[in-house]
Amino acid sequence: MAIETQDGILQIRNLNLSFGGVKVLHEVSLSVKAGEIFAIIGPNGAGKTSLLNCINAHYRPQQGEILFQGENLLPLKPHAIAARGIARTFQKVELFRGMSVLDNIKLGRHFLMRSSLLGSFLRWPPAVADELRHRQEIEEEIIDFMGLSGVRYAIVDTLPLGVRKRVDMARALAMKPKLLLLDEAMAGMAIEEKEDIASYILDIHRDLGVTMVWIEHDLAAVMDLSHRVTVLNFGEKIAQGTPREVQQNPLVIEAYLGRRRGDS
Repeated sequence: MAIETQDGILQIRNLNLSFGGVKVLHEVSLSVKAGEIFAIIGPNGAGKTSLLNCINAHYRPQQGEILFQGENLLPLKPHAIAARGIARTFQKVELFRGMSVLDNIKLGRHFLMRSSLLGSFLRWPPAVADELRHRQEIEEEIIDFMGLSGVRYAIVDTLPLGVRKRVDMARALAMKPKLLLLDEAMAGMAIEEKEDIASYILDIHRDLGVTMVWIEHDLAAVMDLSHRVTVLNFGEKIAQGTPREVQQNPLVIEAYLGRRRGDS
C-alpha cells in the first residue's frame, strides 16, 4: 500500500535543472496525493519529460528536493527508485522489438524475483519455481488486465502502436508500482486507440489503486481523466488546480495561444 505523508506521496520542491547555461526547470514545486491521476501539461519544450526524468534519476537536478513517501530520491540510482515502487512508460515505446509480448512484460518483474541470475540460467529448482510463479501472475493478472491475451506470444515489432503502448504499460505494471509515470501514453494514436488507452488508465486507477503522474498533449483527455493538473511553460510552473480551474487560467490560455513573454 502506498504511504502518503501529510504533504502527499510525491513531493517536488524548488527543482532546478540546467544543461550548460540553459534552464530546463526553474523552481518547480508540486505535490501528488496518493490515488490521484495527476497530469502535467504544457507546450513543447516546457520541461515536462525532463521533470519525469528527474523523478526516476535519468537526470540529476542541480537544486531542489524530490521526496517519495517521505524519502529523498536524489541520492538514489534508477534501479533503486524502481525498487521503491516507481515505474515508467515512455513517449517513444522502449521495448525489445524482437522479443514476445510475454517476455517483454516479464522483464518488468525481474527485479522482484528472489532467485539469482545464475540460478535462473542454470535452471535450479528454486529459480524455476520462482520464475513460474511470477509468469503465472503476469499471465493471469497483468496480460488479461491489459487485454493482451491474444498477442502474448506475438513479437512486439509486429504489433500496431496502440498495442505496443499497452505492452509498455503492462511491463510497468509488472513492477507492482505505487506510482506510475506515463509519458504521453496517447502520442501518435488514432482516436479509437486513444479511447482504449483512456479506459485502461481509468481501470488501473480504479482496480489497482495506482497513483499516476501523466504527461499528455491531448487536452480533452487530460480534462476528462485527471483529478488535478499542473501546467509548465518555459520550465516554470504557471498554474495548478482542477481541470476546470486550469482551463480558465489566463496564463494557461496565453501559453497555449503561443504568445511568448514580452510579446505585445
